[in-house]
Amino acid sequence: MIRRLLVANRGEIALRVFRACRTLGLGTVAVFSEADKDAPHVRDADRAVLLGPAPARESYLDIERLLDAARQSGADAIHPGYGFLSENWRFAEAVTRAGLTFVGPPAEAVRAMGDKTQARRLMAAAGVPTVPGSPGPIAEPAEAEALASAIGFPLVLKAAGGGGGSGMARVDKAADLAAAFAAATRRAQSAFGNPAVYVERYLERPRHVEVQVFADAHGTVVHLHERECSIQRRHQKLIEESPAPNLPPATKRGLTEAAVAGARAIGYVNAGTMEFLVDAAGGFHFLEMNTRIQVEHPVTEEVTGLDLVVEQLRVAAGERLSWRQEDIAQRVGRKQSTISNTLRLLSAPQELQDAVVDGHISEGHLRALLPLGAEQARLALRQVMNDRLNVRQTEALVRRLASAPRRRPLRDPEVERAQDELRAALGTKVQIKRGRRGGRITIEFYSAEEFERLYELLQRAKSD
Repeated sequence: MIRRLLVANRGEIALRVFRACRTLGLGTVAVFSEADKDAPHVRDADRAVLLGPAPARESYLDIERLLDAARQSGADAIHPGYGFLSENWRFAEAVTRAGLTFVGPPAEAVRAMGDKTQARRLMAAAGVPTVPGSPGPIAEPAEAEALASAIGFPLVLKAAGGGGGSGMARVDKAADLAAAFAAATRRAQSAFGNPAVYVERYLERPRHVEVQVFADAHGTVVHLHERECSIQRRHQKLIEESPAPNLPPATKRGLTEAAVAGARAIGYVNAGTMEFLVDAAGGFHFLEMNTRIQVEHPVTEEVTGLDLVVEQLRVAAGERLSWRQEDIAQRVGRKQSTISNTLRLLSAPQELQDAVVDGHISEGHLRALLPLGAEQARLALRQVMNDRLNVRQTEALVRRLASAPRRRPLRDPEVERAQDELRAALGTKVQIKRGRRGGRITIEFYSAEEFERLYELLQRAKSD
């Protein structure tokens, strides 16, 4: 049993987990750095423990301080949230060794999926299709060139020690391999502390579709359908939609069966997400597995009517899954099409510069910057972060859900309302364009120059 849970995280995910705890009558413990002492998640918990100074490495990333906080507060379980240590197998192992319940998968599953080349091998052994590429990390550009002779260009170099699109380098011809290899290994070392990279065939314009899976410790593994996440910028997801539009039934069936088979093959327990690339012919390939609850889990909750975080706590406590596969349906009707967006950037650079005072953005300024009503902005702030937003610590500002009964016809009032909400969440410059068949969305963002200036400004604000 779990009686008191510590969330080793902050912000929106901490609040979300605390809400699930209250549903089950569990005590809650927040942790915080000196910079977050007045954060909403600190006030929302039954108890709160100071971890240390503002830098994450001295607070939210310090395993021993987190375990000490659990001992101080009498917590008997730890939920990692997402980000920080949520996919760190050493943290999962340390929690278990300390005699506490880790609300997540076994450390060995986290470790296996965290090594991207090992994950590819395990999925291939389980019969899950993978993108053609190297069986393991490559030591020099010549290995990639030899592989290219078999699978062809373009190639993509990826970090073996982590995913999420960080550090990827596309290579279109052999002459570019040396420079790309140097850049990819440098980025991999910077992002994950591991310079190893591997090679895959680069798929031109694939769809990115992920499948939510859930498993208990009694051998039950189910899927909770798919989410489309093809609309991205710099390999970071901007929009999640479920059901995935115009996904052939045979492709969906293959994706969900592969996701369940892959999770079962590694002895997975709790919530996870299998990510796939889908080509124009409907073929699909394993990309990676996220061994945690994801930022976009509310999309799945919206279309299934199920509470994933409550179920995480129940499964971690040793209970059987509450659901059978045949009971998990993507609901038809008002909640069928759901889009979730994480707004990671504010507005034009000058507006942001004017709003930043002593490294903070006030609630009033956020209302002015975001095309949301005052009440919506206030609620977004209280859900997502501190009363005063600290730009040194986060760029994720607002996530909005927009629902409609179906994706077509485009003139349906409910569809138009959902699109209006999405435009409001993304910003005033965004335009959503659909083809006549409704199969594709294009979004016009700020110019590349505006984004570069804004990125530089955010980086300066963080380093001050």
